Amino acid sequence: MARIGKRLKNAYQGIDRDGFMPLEEALRLIKSKATAKFDETIEVAMNLGIDPRHADQMVRGMVTLPNGTGKTVRVAVFARANKAEEALAAGADIVGADDLAEKIQAGEINFDRCIATPDMMAVVGKLGKILGPRGLMPNPKLGTVTPNVTEAVKSAKGGSVEFRAEKTGIVHAGVGKASFSDDALLENIRAFVGAINRAKPAGAKGQYIEKISLSSTMGPGVKLDLSTIAAAGTTANA
Repeated sequence: MARIGKRLKNAYQGIDRDGFMPLEEALRLIKSKATAKFDETIEVAMNLGIDPRHADQMVRGMVTLPNGTGKTVRVAVFARANKAEEALAAGADIVGADDLAEKIQAGEINFDRCIATPDMMAVVGKLGKILGPRGLMPNPKLGTVTPNVTEAVKSAKGGSVEFRAEKTGIVHAGVGKASFSDDALLENIRAFVGAINRAKPAGAKGQYIEKISLSSTMGPGVKLDLSTIAAAGTTANA
């Protein structure tokens, strides 16, 4: 524990925890502090001016990061016949129907994203109590219930990120690895912020995006100057 404490203490040196930094400067600093023995994930956390307990203030969706996440995503697909073959050809790791449902009910959940064709929802619906709490339940609004399994699988494998506001109004996601170039991470961060901005719910009043922080898996966090983050088609202070 002492060694971890010392590492974090050193990581916070040179960081003004109360100040707000321009995005590019903050990213360079966060990357320089990502000194763990593995390729740390760069993470964005956004405090939103919403109350997710109200249905008209929920923020949820999916965004495809232009440069991927750097993570290996294991994809399971519920499909039969030709659609099952399409899913396998697209790179799905697990494909099945009733047999896949039985494995899940037995506790075999060896995947990070679950996709289903519409005709399979009668089977998948029975798994709601298992998949739902894990954030794995296929949802047509997120593009994970679709007849186009090829596109869905490739999107999941290629860097799509699901986001959902927590009870406190915070949305967070990994937007790449510390080994990514600055330009790649900047593109991903702006794409993520843009998606959150576009997902602004009708019930949100006042300032929507209140604060954005940037960090790495094992490193310190930095608060960002919102005016330096605006992506095409977004307004950070909306």
